Amino acid sequence: MKIIVIEDDKSIADMITLTLRIRWPEAKIENAYLGKDGLAIVETENPDIVILDLGLPDMNGFDVIKEIRQFSNVSIIILTVHREDDDIITGLELGADDYIIKPFKQLEFLSRIKAVMRRREINTVEVDIKRGKYKLDSQKRIFYIDEKRITLTHIENIIIRLIMQAQGKIVTNTTLINALWGYDYPGSLESLRVCIYRLRNKIEADPKNPKIIKTQTGHGYFLGES
Repeated sequence: MKIIVIEDDKSIADMITLTLRIRWPEAKIENAYLGKDGLAIVETENPDIVILDLGLPDMNGFDVIKEIRQFSNVSIIILTVHREDDDIITGLELGADDYIIKPFKQLEFLSRIKAVMRRREINTVEVDIKRGKYKLDSQKRIFYIDEKRITLTHIENIIIRLIMQAQGKIVTNTTLINALWGYDYPGSLESLRVCIYRLRNKIEADPKNPKIIKTQTGHGYFLGES
């Protein structure tokens, strides 16, 4: 397993490295203290996980995520000192797989990494799904409405894949939350709603009157008739 840590605070980077080496002594771990250096390492090393601090001195962490997602689907866990939902959701929507708020405990840190690894294993088998005029190329993260192509984020891809696989049955909020983040945390339902809102703005002709992703109030979501 290869892990890249992009964190400008050397004491935090060292603590993360030590924690990872104790849990996974066989892992190859590399540190970068600048965003541009981290990007170069990710591109050349093709790691399994990137641990990314959003507050880097040379680049906005969101820009680092955008750059990585242009060439890699590697798992990304963001580190942030901000508890604002907007920052967290922005990171997830850009393609991060999870987030950890500083300061954090080592056990929490390791559990988040394990959860991301489990979800990545579950989601490795990605196939094309077709339902009427809707088609999803899950590997490339492209959603088709007839001939119209819409590029999805990692999170949007998971949401629409689960909803399409359910073939009109309700996918519960809990199922979606567990698939996206591995566990239910305070605020996860609101985060899910924001992700659905942004996904609808991408794929629905009228997001206020959705036809593709329908809501079962208080329960979850299901695929509308195509």
